[in-house]
Amino acid sequence: MARVSVAEGTRLSVFLARGLLGRVTSRVTAHPIVNWPFSFAKADRIVVAPQDLRTSDATRASEIYAGRFAFAGKVVTCDSRSPFEMAPPSEDWAAALFGFSWLRHLRAAQSGITRANARALVDEWITLNRSHDPIAWRADVVARRVMSWLSQAPLVLDDADAQFYRRFLRSLTRQVRHLRHTVWQARDGVARLQATIALAYAALCMARQQRHIRAASKRLSDELARQILPDGGHISRNPGALIELLVDLLPLRSVFTARNLVPPPALLNAIDRMMPMLRFFRHGDGNFALFNGMGPTPTDLLTTVLAYDDARGAPLANAPHSGYQRLESAGTLVLMDAGRPPPMAVSQEAHAGCLSFELSTKQNRIVVNCGLPVAGREGWRQVARTTAAHSAVTFNDTSSCRFIESGPIKRMLYGTPMIAGPREVAVDREEQADAITLRTSHDGYADIFNVIHQRVLMLAADGRRLDGEDLFTPARGVLIPADRDQFAVRFHLHPSVKANRLSDGHSAMLAMPNKEVWTFSAYEDRVDIEESVYLAGADGPRRTVQLVIYGRARNTMRVQWTFAPHAVQGTGPAGPRRGRDDEPQLPL
Repeated sequence: MARVSVAEGTRLSVFLARGLLGRVTSRVTAHPIVNWPFSFAKADRIVVAPQDLRTSDATRASEIYAGRFAFAGKVVTCDSRSPFEMAPPSEDWAAALFGFSWLRHLRAAQSGITRANARALVDEWITLNRSHDPIAWRADVVARRVMSWLSQAPLVLDDADAQFYRRFLRSLTRQVRHLRHTVWQARDGVARLQATIALAYAALCMARQQRHIRAASKRLSDELARQILPDGGHISRNPGALIELLVDLLPLRSVFTARNLVPPPALLNAIDRMMPMLRFFRHGDGNFALFNGMGPTPTDLLTTVLAYDDARGAPLANAPHSGYQRLESAGTLVLMDAGRPPPMAVSQEAHAGCLSFELSTKQNRIVVNCGLPVAGREGWRQVARTTAAHSAVTFNDTSSCRFIESGPIKRMLYGTPMIAGPREVAVDREEQADAITLRTSHDGYADIFNVIHQRVLMLAADGRRLDGEDLFTPARGVLIPADRDQFAVRFHLHPSVKANRLSDGHSAMLAMPNKEVWTFSAYEDRVDIEESVYLAGADGPRRTVQLVIYGRARNTMRVQWTFAPHAVQGTGPAGPRRGRDDEPQLPL
């Protein structure tokens, strides 16, 4: 476990106590006795089936019919056995199976065989899962199952006999009751908000549940107000959370309308704020920037969600509440993480990427962060969260944030929270006729290495030059410790970019897929090209390279560099570079 301060230790102790209490009470509330259907207001039918916006694939239906269940990068072949009797190869696979989101693929096939197969699989689960299963009855999994069963009710219930219809509704009622008891135990962040959304779905879509609509709407409004920030970002700072939530919130808005009810203002306001943030994080090729747990962009789902954006306005340039900045000129785009870590309770997927950035020009992504893969995330997560996996500056091979890596704690909290990181992140943005300048700094290395890292980015108005400067100053006193001052300035390149170091040793040529060539110059500093890995590839991790500038902060307190198309290298507002002791030409 990482060393923590007294204050951090206190926060962690409270956090752990809440997690342990949630584990204990979830076992109690999931017991069949507690969930016995005493209520006289049992649902007797489904009133509304909400739309499922997730992409469906009819070819997956034949695989499921044949007993092949492929989830989270793992495949299980059942060989005439029920999938619910198989030993799950991973927790993610089990969560996907028990969440029943895969029913949409059976619905896409539109055949009597797939409808019968869907009913048989649901019936098997009802029969085999009367007792508590630690994954199947986890709040976030129950929430996904409730939403899946409601949205796919036409598939499961059409042509069903009365006995199955009653069994289905009894099981669904029990699951909703369980979720009402355990919603607060869901992991804070997306999982808890999704559990709240599922309760709103249940109150609206199931008959004789009207008395729960007001409470569900109030709980939903409170969670949206807490988790969706004023600029539209999510409290976890993960860009992917916006897609994950909107795909459930948009149909929920329609369900309120279908029931002749006015959607809660908090729901409408949250959707209106989140939509522009979707455009904020998009590069020219349509993919999201890789910050704080973002993996491959589900482009088909993103396109579907964006179709609901009536305003279609220009994206924000400044998202101060979420902690991100966007610099854009003439097709060249820079996206930067300029925020503090999220609260500990929602930091299980947050990354130590403060002041990292991504650079793209039109359809070409040039500088990226490593991101996370779509499958096998747990095997890569510890590496992907480090500062070295970002286009940022590391000191002494140490991340700017610290994480809890204890096995028991990880199992208890469904992840590894962030316990320390930058407390002060300064941002100053200036837009002039000839350039956009962003001056930032963070103190993530102040306590351990006595260093304040400052980064200045200046994007030319014509989009054909990005000048950058990294400056290292003592946090206290006048000197950075001599034995703890080694830095590395890293620029991870997209795997489509081919890099070659030039003969001067201070520059590199970057060739894009469309034959466009850019040059990276570090002027007086040596540039190394090292291996890297791009984790967020659509087909899994891919090899790539990174540009790295090494140095010692006591000797080199300032590193300046430039990205520019090859034809304009050495020209522009920054001009020729100065000697080491001269005043910086990028304004601080």
